Amino acid sequence: MRSSMLSRGRQLGRICDGCRQERNFTTAPNLAPVCSRATQSYVQSSSITSSHARLTIPSQIRWLSTSSTPTSSSSAEQPSPDAATTSSFKPQPPQTYYDIFPLSLPAGPPPDGPFEIDVRALRREFLQLQGKAHPDLHPPSMKARAEAMSARINEAFKTLSSPLLRAQYLLSLQGLDVANDETAKVEDPALLMEVMEAREEVEEAEEESELEALRRRNEERERESEGVLAGCFGEGDWEGAVRECVRLRYWCNIKESIHNWERGKPIILEH
Repeated sequence: MRSSMLSRGRQLGRICDGCRQERNFTTAPNLAPVCSRATQSYVQSSSITSSHARLTIPSQIRWLSTSSTPTSSSSAEQPSPDAATTSSFKPQPPQTYYDIFPLSLPAGPPPDGPFEIDVRALRREFLQLQGKAHPDLHPPSMKARAEAMSARINEAFKTLSSPLLRAQYLLSLQGLDVANDETAKVEDPALLMEVMEAREEVEEAEEESELEALRRRNEERERESEGVLAGCFGEGDWEGAVRECVRLRYWCNIKESIHNWERGKPIILEH
């Protein structure tokens, strides 16, 4: 009787062990989908965050981080098809100064875009770009390239924010050099007479206040020249733009002479 009871107890124990093993076997797979969903959610979240971070980098400076660093690995020597496809979308550096400021100058240079520029808007975009292109924000391997881009942004802003430098730059895009002294000379007696009279007025002034009337007249001349240039560039009249650009250069030199006036200081007007 007792051995019969012991035998039945061992049988029940084996049945209980079997139940536990079956329960473990059936519940373990249920954990996999939960883990898989959590991992998938994390990857998707990381991908979205990474994508958003890339979108905040202006396209004008994004090309800085696209150059590859040579490595000795076989994978670098034999790029995969995916890498080749990605390289075909490598951002290109800006082609003109206008390309550096797409928010302020979306239409590009004349004749497609206007000659006049909102300098305040240009300055805002300039400061934003310099904040992102600063060499200290890039890895050591990219510092030299970042410094070059930062310098290009500075030069572009300086050029486009000045009507005279902007006009000279636009003409240079057409292969016309009016920044050179030899090419900037004109045979216009009336213009030369105005310039000589302005020079004498600056040299003979005893007080800076005596130059106020000349300053106002010269500012009006500058505005008139800028208006003429806007019309010439809008119509693609490069010859007319050259002539007016030279006139504007004279007016800018007179403005500089007035700004740097000193009693008895001789005036040298560059042409």
